[in-house]
Amino acid sequence: MKNIEDVLHWADNLIFNDTGKHLTSIQEAILTGVWQRQKYPQIAKDYNCSESHIKKEAAKLWEKLGEKLGEDLNKFNFRSKLEKKNRVSQVSHSGDCLLQEIDINICNQFIQNINDRQTRSHSHPDSPQTKTQSPIIDIADAPELTCYYDRTSELSTLKQWILQRRTRLITIYGLSEIGKSAIAVKLIEQIQTQFDYIIWRSLSNNTTLSALQTDLKQFFSRSQQTPLPTVIDYFRSYRCLVILDDVQNIFRSGQFAGQYLAGYEDYGKLFKQIATSSHQSCLILLSWEKPREITTLEGENRPTRTLHLKGLGEQAEEILREKGLTDEEQWSELITLYQGHPCWLNIIASTIQDLFNGSVSLFLAEQNEIFLGDLEPLLESHLERLSEIEKQVSYWLASQDEAVDISQQPADSTLSKSEFWQAIQSLGRRGLVEKVQVGTRSHFHINPVFKPYIQSKSNLLFD
Repeated sequence: MKNIEDVLHWADNLIFNDTGKHLTSIQEAILTGVWQRQKYPQIAKDYNCSESHIKKEAAKLWEKLGEKLGEDLNKFNFRSKLEKKNRVSQVSHSGDCLLQEIDINICNQFIQNINDRQTRSHSHPDSPQTKTQSPIIDIADAPELTCYYDRTSELSTLKQWILQRRTRLITIYGLSEIGKSAIAVKLIEQIQTQFDYIIWRSLSNNTTLSALQTDLKQFFSRSQQTPLPTVIDYFRSYRCLVILDDVQNIFRSGQFAGQYLAGYEDYGKLFKQIATSSHQSCLILLSWEKPREITTLEGENRPTRTLHLKGLGEQAEEILREKGLTDEEQWSELITLYQGHPCWLNIIASTIQDLFNGSVSLFLAEQNEIFLGDLEPLLESHLERLSEIEKQVSYWLASQDEAVDISQQPADSTLSKSEFWQAIQSLGRRGLVEKVQVGTRSHFHINPVFKPYIQSKSNLLFD
C-alpha cells in the first residue's frame, strides 16, 4: 500500500460498508500509529488518552478488519500482511484498487464504496446516503419549539461548521429571547442522524462542572457494557453532540463579560480541551455573553467558531401577521425599530393591539422616542449584569447622537484608555454595543433599544 492515506481510505470504506459509519478519530490514530510502527503507549500519548483505552479500541478494530479480510490481524502483523498481499493498479477515476490478491469481490466492493463516498461528499448533508442509525437522544432540558421563525442563513452556517468543517466548539450568543435555543432545537432536527449521542443540558441551576461531567458520562454509558473514563473519551470514540444552554449563569455579574463564578473556572479548561483535542464530536454553548477564552481559540481555519445571533429580517413579518396587525406597508419600519428581535416584537405587537387596535401607523405616529413598555424587565436583566466601568461607558454611549470613534474617549472620563477599551469590548461580547464602519475606521454605538432605557434609568442603574 502506497501510504497511510491509502490505508485510512481503504479501512474507512471497509468499515463503512459493514457498519454504515466512518472510521472514528481514535481508529484513524491507531491505524496511523501502527502503520508508522509506533507502540501503543506512544499512540496513547499522541492522542492524549490512556494506553488501556487504545488497546481496547485497537482490539475491536483488528477484529473488524480481520473478519473482512479473512485474516488474523493484530498490531504486529497488520502492516506486513497488507504489504505482502498488496498490488496497486489504477482503476478508472476511482483511485487505487487495493489488495487485489485478497479477493476480487472485496476489491470491487471497495471501488463501489469509493464511488458512493464521492457521491455522498457532493450531496446535501441530509440526503439519504449520509443517514446513520438512530442516535441516543436526551433533550428533555430543551424548550419546546412552539413557534419557529425562519433562520435559513444561520442554520446553513451552523450545519456547514458541524458537518463539513467538523467544528468542535461552537458558541451561539445573543440577547435573551433572541432565539438561541430555538435555532439549536431546529438544528438538532436537521442533523440528528449524523450523531451517535445527542444531549441538551441547561446550566440554569449553576451546575458544577463535576456534576455535569458525571451526568454526561451516565448518559453516554447507558448503552455501553464498559464505561469510558472521561467525557473526552466518549467524544473521541463516538460522534457526540452536546448543547449547554444558559451558560451565562456560570459567569459573574458586576464583572466584565465571560468571567467565571468562583469554583466554576474549570469550565474554561473543559472548553479549551474540547476545542484543542482531536475528536469527532461537537459542543454548542448557548449564552447571553461570549466566554472570554473563546476569542483566543476561534479562527477561520480552527475548529472553534462563534455565531452572534441577531434579530430577524423580513421573516419577522410572520410575527406581526400572527398578531393581526394592520398597515403592512409600515411593518418593515417597526421591525427595524425593534431590531427584528422576535420576543420584543411579540410584546410590542400586543401593545399595538391593546392601544391602537392593531394599527402600526397610529403607533409609529405617536412616538417621539422608542416605546419600551413591557420590554423594560428584559432590558434590565442585562444591565444588572454590567460592571461599574461598563455602566459608565454605556451611559456615555447612550448620551451620544451617533456612533463614536473610541480612539477619542470622553474628555471628562476618569477611566484609563485600557479600562475604556475593555468596557467597549465587554459590552460587545454582551451584544449591547454594535460596531459600524465609517470610512476606514470602526465606530461604536449602544443598541438603539437599550439607549432610551439607559438614559431614563441612569440615576438608578449607574449610581
